[in-house]
Amino acid sequence: MNIQTPPNKEEIEAVLGLDSGSRRRKRLSWLVWLVILAVMIAGGAWWYASASRQTAAISYQTEPARRQDLVVRVQATGRIQPTTQVDVSSEMSGVIRSVNVQNNSIVKKGDVLAELDAVRLNAQLARAKASLAAAEARLLDARATLAERQLAYDRADALRRKGISAAQDLEQARAALSRAEAGVAASEADIAVAEAEVKMQETDISRTRIVSPVDGIVLKRAAEPGQTVASSLQAPVLFTLAEDLARMQVEADVDEADIGAVKAGQQAEFTVDAYPGRNFPAVIETIEYSPKTTDNVVTYTAILAVNNVDLLLRPGMTATAQIVVEEISKALTVPNAALRYQPPADQESGGFSLTSLFMPRPPRFQRSTNNASSDNSRSVWIIDGGVPKQIAVKTGATDGRSTVILSGDVTEGAAVITSSRRNGK
Repeated sequence: MNIQTPPNKEEIEAVLGLDSGSRRRKRLSWLVWLVILAVMIAGGAWWYASASRQTAAISYQTEPARRQDLVVRVQATGRIQPTTQVDVSSEMSGVIRSVNVQNNSIVKKGDVLAELDAVRLNAQLARAKASLAAAEARLLDARATLAERQLAYDRADALRRKGISAAQDLEQARAALSRAEAGVAASEADIAVAEAEVKMQETDISRTRIVSPVDGIVLKRAAEPGQTVASSLQAPVLFTLAEDLARMQVEADVDEADIGAVKAGQQAEFTVDAYPGRNFPAVIETIEYSPKTTDNVVTYTAILAVNNVDLLLRPGMTATAQIVVEEISKALTVPNAALRYQPPADQESGGFSLTSLFMPRPPRFQRSTNNASSDNSRSVWIIDGGVPKQIAVKTGATDGRSTVILSGDVTEGAAVITSSRRNGK
């Protein structure tokens, strides 16, 4: 009986096609895959650890994007002035005899503010009146002569019709009558001249009384008794009057960059140094087209109407006005600091490693400018999943603290980065 011995290991491996070299290759292949898996696990751990260290190395200050009512204002500075201010001078030359008002005096239209010495003018008026009286007397004489010449002519004409007198006598009577008529006309003209002279002298005398042209208040008095006024040259301003201090105006200089948004009828408020913390309401009344240039800065004057019934405001006060040019309801806004924010510069790279072949590097922050483009394209940074993320946005109006977001992947409540700092610094 043949008893078969079981195959040994070498025989089994021969039947299966296995040899010692194949076993070594298989063991090496498994070892390589185990190494790759270990590297990937270590690389992932390194990447997350690096990202966490980088994020932890920087502290971020954030504010939420919020919806709010936004009021856009334009700031302008100017001075408070009366709505009507009148400079009063003298039309006549002479010496001031008296001054009847002081600074802050309340005056009515027609009140005498001051008087010039009128002695010389009164004498000239008396002479003019005498000349008028003489002209009137000459007119009476001329009219009497005319009456005589008319009678003489009538007699000569009657005699000539009867054939008693010669034709020459009639012609002489007619010529005498014509001369008498001319004499009357000349006397009447002399009277007109004399009357005009009298009126002119009376007018000059009335002009020695300097009167108020408006109801108002004396802001400034620059006239003193005994002062000589020369109106033939440039007449000096003797009084400055304000018509009504209960209604004032602010003459505000608006920058040319802002003037396009300012329109008549817009509401405004302003402050003055005399009353800190108090806002005075005003309304844009008109905007002047004439520009003003100071140190190469172009501005336009906006006139703001002001109610000053309590007379707290005085002419010449400096006013800082805030003009409301736009009101936006429930606008999505971010702080202006978020638009100015720039992330830290690139951090130092960890250098090359084997894991960099398989795993991405942790996020590094790029330094970039964030200036507004022509279409108001900007960017903001938000915290998304604990990591900073840059978002492109388009911006709208601003009130100086917050800016409207017109478009972009920014939602209400998003944590918008406004500033950052490195820990330990």
